[in-house]
Amino acid sequence: MKLKVLVWQEQDQWCASVPALPGCHTWGDSYDHLMEMVKEAVEGWLEVASEQEEAIAIRDSKSPSVLSY
Repeated sequence: MKLKVLVWQEQDQWCASVPALPGCHTWGDSYDHLMEMVKEAVEGWLEVASEQEEAIAIRDSKSPSVLSY
């Protein structure tokens, strides 16, 4: 999977944001550290999104069926 990552520097910190994943932001003390943190942030974001999709599917499967006559 390829994702666009916006990278910038604020004072002594490297910062990154992944526009395709709302709320996926991180920072590091160096560029190399930042790239490690980006990988970790993306993996965490995708894991949470997957868990939320599973929870929604389970909730929806327990919803009462509506029958029309």
